[in-house]
Amino acid sequence: MLEKMIIQKTLRVPASTDAAGDGTSVARQLDAALLDVGFSVSQSLLEHIGALAPRPALDLAATVVSAVRELVGDHDQHNAYFIGFPDDVPDTIEFWTDRLRAAVLTGGGTVTDAQLRDAVASGGVNLLDLPAYGTYQHTYAELLAAHDDLITAAGDRVTLLRLGDAADVEATRLYLALAGSSTPHGEADLAILSELAVACVDGTQPAEIPVRENRAVLNGIQLVLGRPLVAVDTTTDVLRLACQVSGGDVSLVTPTRFRAFRRPERRVLLAALNKVVGASPDKLGDVVRYAERWKRLGERLHPHEYNQWPHAQEVFAVARGERRVRNLAGRAEAAIRAGAIGPAASVLSAAPGLLLRSADRLLRLASASERAVVVEAVTGALGSASGRVLCSLREHVGNRLTPASARMYVGRSRRAWVGPDERRPLPAGLVAELSSLLDAEISARLPESQRPLVVDPEVLDVALPLSGKAAEGGFAVLPRGSRASVSGELLRFFTYWRQTNRRTDYDLSVLLLDDEFHAAGQVSWTNYHHDGVVHSGDITDATNGATEFIDVPLTVRGQYVVPQVYIYAGGSFDEVAESMFGYQTRTRDQRGAPFDARTVRARSHLRGQGRVALPVVFARGERGWQAVWLHLYLRGMPSFNRVEDNTFTTADRVRALVERRYLTMSYLVDRWRARAEVMMWNGRLPDEPITFIGIEAPEDLPDGSEAYTLGRLSELIPE
Repeated sequence: MLEKMIIQKTLRVPASTDAAGDGTSVARQLDAALLDVGFSVSQSLLEHIGALAPRPALDLAATVVSAVRELVGDHDQHNAYFIGFPDDVPDTIEFWTDRLRAAVLTGGGTVTDAQLRDAVASGGVNLLDLPAYGTYQHTYAELLAAHDDLITAAGDRVTLLRLGDAADVEATRLYLALAGSSTPHGEADLAILSELAVACVDGTQPAEIPVRENRAVLNGIQLVLGRPLVAVDTTTDVLRLACQVSGGDVSLVTPTRFRAFRRPERRVLLAALNKVVGASPDKLGDVVRYAERWKRLGERLHPHEYNQWPHAQEVFAVARGERRVRNLAGRAEAAIRAGAIGPAASVLSAAPGLLLRSADRLLRLASASERAVVVEAVTGALGSASGRVLCSLREHVGNRLTPASARMYVGRSRRAWVGPDERRPLPAGLVAELSSLLDAEISARLPESQRPLVVDPEVLDVALPLSGKAAEGGFAVLPRGSRASVSGELLRFFTYWRQTNRRTDYDLSVLLLDDEFHAAGQVSWTNYHHDGVVHSGDITDATNGATEFIDVPLTVRGQYVVPQVYIYAGGSFDEVAESMFGYQTRTRDQRGAPFDARTVRARSHLRGQGRVALPVVFARGERGWQAVWLHLYLRGMPSFNRVEDNTFTTADRVRALVERRYLTMSYLVDRWRARAEVMMWNGRLPDEPITFIGIEAPEDLPDGSEAYTLGRLSELIPE
């Protein structure tokens, strides 16, 4: 439902236009039901539902409850293998021995405890063959009956839902924000944009669509409906569009298997190619990068049948190697290889974004005399590059004074590559010069604020959302590198998955690292206990869904707590019907079922490529424990991945990310201080309209105020 999507994305409930009446009792019931899952409603929303007739009030209430339960993962039944978890979890070897004894007794044999322990320790036992191993031995209802109701605590989460405008107005607002965003979206938001594009196809359209992947999504709708394409100005735009309507990857990270196109669709795609290349033959230079995909697309489009579009035919001739075209990047690379760094910078000046992305390499390779030429070219490009590129370069430059402990590259699929950092640091004077130039350009682009800025201190450590691909969809999920304070005395991790057509075994594990990022212990299906950390038991089949938990007391010895999800067997994260990771915080004496939505602090999807997921790391520092979001996926092995086999790989990546200095909201706020009145949020609302920046907006902001919360922070990045 459109309304449910809007609620989950914006925490705004679309106003109902149904009949008025007395829905007061429904409003009260909704308020109580929402508190059970950690949400509450604003006074205006409560009054709106109370003014509806009972039937539409019930329909709206049901939509709201369903939406928020899905948001925090409460729509699934989170059973635990050991019914008493976190109590009554046996020693690992004792448990395996017990299962082995049950197998022997079933066969009518006899064996001593010593022989059973030796068999388990030798590794010659297939746990999956043991009776009752890896499958639930009790129902979810029996689990709940074995636990008391949750003891509420002052720190339990309460998230506020607000009353929005009518559904069509809210849909249009969200559609325009997503379509016109200046930062790329992750998979979840692209899926939302696609649905909204259908709903809003006849409504108001964005004046600009800066991100090309967004263009592909919108043009996919236009193509299917037989309408004119919009904002197609490169050959790669057409390739992305073909991927979109084939159900593939518009980011072009992974190849797409193109579907058969109808003749009218082929004509539209080839006509678009012909127009792009005819207007600018240099655009053929982009074809080589994706030559194989162009060949496959050519097999579906049959360009040889359409002689009226000769420029489109040139695209496929280049892809087949029948015609050679050197693009701008190729000319620059040839100059670099010849040692002509200054001329290379001049060539790249025609593409400001590409020049700024290449600035570090050019400056490292440049001689002392050429360095001034490169700096001059970079300076000249600043005014033409996007604000997102400027902020990315500013963050990069801030990390180039000293070599990193490890150099890591995270691709758009969130797969991480790591290796030694063999780059020479940039001179301190050069770093200061570039930083000053970038600070000035970014500051000049910040929007003028006619109202005082009020900033919640909790948002200052949120990394600038320069790309939606640096995060997963979910609830209270922050961009990679963001830090969030952790309250409570106990962390509880959970992962849930539901397989499709083959048995799938995921394993939740925790790696503990000391202050030098050396292994200090682990808890997983091979080790249920360590230093107060407890595993809920191994589930090996998720036909009807499965959940594993790990409890970590925050008194644990170790500097870093690294939860991970390993694929031991079966479908990958993007193949299963559903998969998620989240964490809860509780006090030590806070009893209740293993999962309770009121204690969920964050929940993220697990949909990346790789066999090992590292969503977040928890770091102990001067300000207590903080969650540092990673959003990483490691390649891992095709099967049988275990925490013991990935200790060094995990530690390297965690260290590289934790030690990196990210550009955060604090940076933008500091830039604003020179041009606007900035105040820190202290819990008291002013009487005049304000611009509020925070994770969540307080209730009852003065009329005329505007709030930039987690879902809108990308709008603050200068254009």
